[in-house]
Amino acid sequence: MAVLNGKVALITGSTSGIGLATAHVLAEQGCHLLLHGLMNEAEGQALAAEFAGQYGIKTFFSNADLREMDSIHQFMAEGAQALGDIDILINNAGIQHTETVAAFPPEKWNDIIAINLSSAFHTIQQALPAMAQKRWGRIINIASVHGLVASVNKAAYCAAKHGIIGLTKVVALECAEQGITANAICPGWVDTPLINKQIEAIASSRNLSRSDARYQLITAKQPLPEMLDPRQIGEFVLFLCSDAARGITGAALTMDGGWTAQ
Repeated sequence: MAVLNGKVALITGSTSGIGLATAHVLAEQGCHLLLHGLMNEAEGQALAAEFAGQYGIKTFFSNADLREMDSIHQFMAEGAQALGDIDILINNAGIQHTETVAAFPPEKWNDIIAINLSSAFHTIQQALPAMAQKRWGRIINIASVHGLVASVNKAAYCAAKHGIIGLTKVVALECAEQGITANAICPGWVDTPLINKQIEAIASSRNLSRSDARYQLITAKQPLPEMLDPRQIGEFVLFLCSDAARGITGAALTMDGGWTAQ
């Protein structure tokens, strides 16, 4: 039996990587999906139709600009009108830029804070009233190990991810008596296309095979010499949506291969 049959989930950044894998996991459990990502309208509608056909669920797609509060509100309002009020909110969208603090471009700082942190505040604020009325809701923010520790050249990313953990904790405290949980997942290395450039750079600079470069990249930070598959994060999201996880709220939950245990 599909354990989330009929629930409505919004997943930002769900056209690739962690978000897309999570969308498949939730769709398998009967969740209707508000999909979002950096696709043009035609591509997004095709993806939504693919999900609807494969899983027999209702879908809605938007490529709303998460830097703009009005775009977020419009996307959520139209999605709720199409599918119903949001039961599960997964803030996954994120961007990255690496540079020293001294040379960090202010416009990159502003975009990272807007997309990685402020957009989560706006989606949560808009989703909470309906969740509170139903006395059921699940808010899951995809943070990062960089919400707990820092790395050089990642000032904006670390600031945003530390911030989203703080936001998660406050929401959990404020909603504890309303049947709503709020948690942050903090992955370490995840096997997504974004990692390929880093692997290729190490292989080239150190004259290594791709597999050796991959190993060096991973183990420079975490003891477990493996990257997570994005679907593993989706499965963890599913657990946090279950009744078994009702007592887990306000937590920053690591999936980091021992990175922060050191």
